Parts: sequence; C-alpha cells; structure tokens
Amino acid sequence: MMDEPRRGGRVRRFSMNRLEAFSDGVFAIAITLLVLELAVPIAGEQGLLSALHEEWLSYLAYLVSFATIGAFWLAHSAITEYVTSADPVFLRLNLAFLLVVSFLPYPTKVVAEFARDDETERVAATFFGATVLIGLVLLVGLWRYAMSAGLAQLDGGEGDARLFLRRVIPAGVAYLLLIFIGFPSPTVAVVGYLAVAIFLILPFGAILPHPRASGDVKPDLA
Repeated sequence: MMDEPRRGGRVRRFSMNRLEAFSDGVFAIAITLLVLELAVPIAGEQGLLSALHEEWLSYLAYLVSFATIGAFWLAHSAITEYVTSADPVFLRLNLAFLLVVSFLPYPTKVVAEFARDDETERVAATFFGATVLIGLVLLVGLWRYAMSAGLAQLDGGEGDARLFLRRVIPAGVAYLLLIFIGFPSPTVAVVGYLAVAIFLILPFGAILPHPRASGDVKPDLA
C-alpha cells in the first residue's frame, strides 16, 4: 500500500504490511517444499530400517536447508521490524532475496540426489553453498540499503548496522571457505553449512534496541 505519492520528484514510499505478508508466505512455501522432496524409501530384502538409513543424505540436506531458511527468516524478520516504509529499490532487493529463498529447495534436492558419487557430490555441495552465499549477500545488501536510504528507524545509526553485521559477515566468510572445502571434502562442507546456519539461528540478545512499533518485543537477529 502506497503511503507517499510521487510529487515534485520525491520517491514513493510503501507500507511494510504487504511486503512482510508476501515475504512470510514465500518463506513458508519454501520451507514446506523441503519436506515434500523427501521420498519414502522402498523396503527391500534388507528391511525398512536399512532403507531409511540409506536415505541419510536426504535427511541431512533437508536439515541443512531448513536451518538455513530459518536463519534467513529470523534475520529478515528483524530487518523488517525496524524498516518503517519501503521504496521501489527496497521492494526489488527484497524480491531478489526471496528469489534465492524460493530457489533453495532445488539445490537441496541436487545435494540429496547426487551426494553418493564423489564427482557429482563436489558439484552439488558447491552449488548449494554458492546459492546460500548469494542469499546472504542479498540479505546484507537489503539491510545496508535500508540504513543508507533512511528506511530504518534507529537511534543508534550506523553503530546498529555494524552490530547487525557482527554475525552475518563471519557467516559469509565461513560459507565462502566451505565452498572451496567442498571440492576436496563435500560432506564436510555440507555439515559446515549446517553449523553456520545453527550459528545464525542461536539467540544472542536483541542487537537492535528500538523496534518500529512501540511496545513490540525486541527481536533477535538469530
């Protein structure tokens, strides 16, 4: 919903309600698609327990992607909590970020399908890591733009932005390193992606002290 028309060259502003609702819908659909990709194993002569065990890579891929999307949602929720309105650039940056979120079930399936062969496993792990890294970069870009465009209502200014980046930047470096580790040791890389996602999810206190709506609970970034 537009709350400031374009007059005299001013940039149009949009309320956050529809953006937040649409974003949450994309997150919900993406995280639901993950479990739909889990195939029910066929119990052969070795029995169901053995068949379930053979699908452990699919379960690991599901867990990694669930944790990653969950971390993205927590960070995105914290960002939008402090953004009072959106401009056309912010809307498009948000769409680009959601593009990556909605795409994540695909590299997850690739990891689950091709993680049993050494050569294809390397490509699959690298493909997944690159996708997540792009999403993280877009998330950071979304926050930086909100700060620079004056869309976020913060008393602490750039200091708060640096606090926000305190975990996100190390996570990005870790993802980059894991992408390279994925060439010789793809399984280690996939486990590393899970560790980074858990690092982002674990709560560490409210780092942005003044939420958009008075009386709201202070959100954690992770």
